[in-house]
Amino acid sequence: MATTPYDDRDGFIWMDGEFVPWRDARVHVLTHALHYASAVFEGERAYAGRIFKLEEHTERLFHSAQVLNFEIPYTQDQVNDACKEVLARNGITDGYVRPIAWRGSEMMGVSAQANTIHRGIAAWEWPAYFTPEARLAGIRLTTSRWRRPAPDTAPTNSKAAGLYMICTISKHAAEAAGYNDALMLDWRGRVAETTGANFFLVKDGVINTPIPDCFLDGITRRTVMDLARQAGFEVVERAIVPSELATADEIFITGTAAEVTPVNTIDEMTFSVGPITKQLMEAYDACVRAHASDQSAQRKVG
Repeated sequence: MATTPYDDRDGFIWMDGEFVPWRDARVHVLTHALHYASAVFEGERAYAGRIFKLEEHTERLFHSAQVLNFEIPYTQDQVNDACKEVLARNGITDGYVRPIAWRGSEMMGVSAQANTIHRGIAAWEWPAYFTPEARLAGIRLTTSRWRRPAPDTAPTNSKAAGLYMICTISKHAAEAAGYNDALMLDWRGRVAETTGANFFLVKDGVINTPIPDCFLDGITRRTVMDLARQAGFEVVERAIVPSELATADEIFITGTAAEVTPVNTIDEMTFSVGPITKQLMEAYDACVRAHASDQSAQRKVG
């Protein structure tokens, strides 16, 4: 189904401290970020007009910039306020927020010490990453031929734009083969994540998840782990090898966009959407809605 191109929409984008009409938020073709992937970003979800875990996302954005050796020319409070204002200016209640920071065009080469650091924030309506039917029934994954790199070969503890190219390639291949997404192994051949979400495996009532030593320790991941422990489940972070997948009782993924989504297929293996996954789906949905309600109540009191 065709969608409106992201460069041809109504609304406003916050760019370098000012709100500009959506179609005017442009950069030059010789921007360093376009040629050398020197950009960092975040993906945030808004529920009932409130951004879930906004402060944590902004903290990670600044950390990612430090890893890529540049400084965002705003405070974290200024960025938080701008994210909120983007939602308000565009009249969005349930949507997706995309802050990004990138190196500009002063130098064009590997070295870019003199380049200006630019900053943009956009937001758009986005009720779900997967269709409601796919989310309830479970999604289908296939193992990617690309692997997450070792932490001494790439800045894997950052949300850097360049790290996502192998995710795009992997997701395209998966969709072409009739799957929803791709499962990515790490450089050692262990289970890592999908192209945009963290991975969980349930076995004998215990929730297992890979150690995030070469991919992001997702904000949603940590939230769901906390919710699981509060519900009395044991959560174990450990190395998971592909041969374990066939014996899993349940598998699900977590992410800001994906929220909590069950998996019903990995390659030739099939899984049930089990009770623990369903309980955590409900718990996460309740958590984000409660957060939105609390924020709204605090604003009215203030």
